[in-house]
Amino acid sequence: MNTNQIIPEMPVVCSQGGHFATVDHMEGSDCIKLKKDDQGQHHYIPTSWVTGIEDGKVVVDRPGDEAMEDWTKTPTH
Repeated sequence: MNTNQIIPEMPVVCSQGGHFATVDHMEGSDCIKLKKDDQGQHHYIPTSWVTGIEDGKVVVDRPGDEAMEDWTKTPTH
């Protein structure tokens, strides 16, 4: 997985194809900072969740509900 392909504004989709977040930027080499949610909070996900880049979207290995339960409010490095 080439993390250089992950760029700001890319949609992040779950394993079921649903959009649940948008990339803010890469935080180091192993963490993705997501744009603020409706409450104004940034979240972070590890690049280890990413299964690939498809059609300009970051695809992760879990359903959206699970991803939103597991994401963090601080970088995961």
